[in-house]
Amino acid sequence: MAILKPFKGLRPPKSIVKELASRPYDVLNSEEARVEADGNPHSLLHIIKPEIDLPVGIDEHATEVYEQARINLNKFIQNKWLVQDDEECLYVYAQTMNGKTQYGLVGCAAVEDYMNGIIKKHELTRADKEEDRMKHVRITNANMEPVFFTYPAMKEIDDIISGIVKNQPAEYDFTADDGFGHHFWVIRDQSIITNLTHLFSKVPYTYVADGHHRTAAAALVGNEKKVNNPNHSGDEEYNYFLAVHFPSNQLTIIDYNRVVKDLNGLTESEFMTRLSEVFEIQEVGTEIYRPDKLHNFSMYLNNKWYSLTAKEGTFNDNDPIGVLDVTILSQLVLDKVLDIKDLRTSKRIDFVGGIRGLGELKRRVDSGEMAFAFALYPVSLEQLINIADTGNIMPPKTTWFEPKLRSGLVVHSLD
Repeated sequence: MAILKPFKGLRPPKSIVKELASRPYDVLNSEEARVEADGNPHSLLHIIKPEIDLPVGIDEHATEVYEQARINLNKFIQNKWLVQDDEECLYVYAQTMNGKTQYGLVGCAAVEDYMNGIIKKHELTRADKEEDRMKHVRITNANMEPVFFTYPAMKEIDDIISGIVKNQPAEYDFTADDGFGHHFWVIRDQSIITNLTHLFSKVPYTYVADGHHRTAAAALVGNEKKVNNPNHSGDEEYNYFLAVHFPSNQLTIIDYNRVVKDLNGLTESEFMTRLSEVFEIQEVGTEIYRPDKLHNFSMYLNNKWYSLTAKEGTFNDNDPIGVLDVTILSQLVLDKVLDIKDLRTSKRIDFVGGIRGLGELKRRVDSGEMAFAFALYPVSLEQLINIADTGNIMPPKTTWFEPKLRSGLVVHSLD
C-alpha cells in the first residue's frame, strides 16, 4: 500500500509566487529558459536551469552548472524567496485549463515504494537523463520540482479535498502567462493530515503520469543516501520525495502526434496504396480532421486531410501494447512502409504534443519541413494503468499530460 508523508515545505511568499513559479526544467531548452527568466531574479529557472546564469554555450551538464544550482538555492533561502513551513503539512495543488480544474494532493512519496514497485511506471528512462537529475538532487539536497502521479480515485479523499477547497482560502491563486490557473492550499490541521495519510495507505498502487526521470532520480538518490549512512534509521527526510497525486477520475491525456520528413522513396500514389492494405481511407478535404475514436487516425498529406481506420486483424485489443494506436502506427506504417525502426533515435520523425493543436501539424508540412503528419486518438488513463499493472512499457512519445505542473510552489528539502 502507498505511503503519503507530510513535510515542511519550502515555499515562496505570496507576493512573488507568480514570478517564482516556472515551467518544468524539461519543457524548455537553455535558450528559452534565458528568455523566460530575463529580468526576473525570482524565477525558479535560476535553480532548475542554472546554466542561464553562466556564459552562453556552456555545457549544461558541466560541474559548475550544478554548483550554480546550489548557490542559487542558498540565495533564494537567504533572501527569503523560499521560506520553510514551521510544521509538517500536506498541500492541495489545483490546475485549471479550458474551464476544467483538477485537484492534486501534495505530499512526499516513499523511496521504498519506488524500489518495491508500489509506484508503477509505464516508460523507460535513460541513464544519462537520470544521472543529470541525480546530480541536481545531490548538490541541492532537495527535490526542487514535484513529480506527477495518479492513483485510483477514492471518494473519501475527494470529499476531504473538496471540503478544504470550499472552506479554506487558497494560499496561492494566479493565472500563468499561458492562461492556465494555479491554486494552492496548505493543510495544517493535524487531524485532516492524519486522516488523509491513513486513507492513502489503502491505495494499492500509485502511477507515474509525468516525470519518470525525476522520479527515478529522486528515489535513487534517496536510496543512495540510505546505503551510505551507517546510522540510517528510516526516519530521515531523504527516504521521501516530492509528488503531486491526482485521482484517476480527474486526469485527461491528450494526443501526441507524429510528423515525418519523407515517404522513404515512395511516390504519393505508392504510399497511399501501401496504406490502403491496412487502413480504410477516406479523403475528408482541406479542413482539419481530428480522429474521433480508437484506431481512427488523421493524416495530412499534400494539402489534404484523410481519415484512416485500421482494418480488423491489424491490431490486438487483448494485448495492452497491441491495442495502442501508437503501436499500430509504428508497426504498420513507420516500420513496414517507411523503414523507421527506432523512434528514439531516428532523425526522420518528430513528435508534436496535442496542446499545440493539429494546425501545427499542417504548418510543418506546408512549410516543406515535413512530408506528412499523423494525428492519433489520445491514449486513455485506463490503458496507461493497464500497461503499468501488467509490467509493460509504452512505446516512446505516447502520452502527453496538460497542464504541466508549475515548479516552485513548494520544494522538499532532504535535510
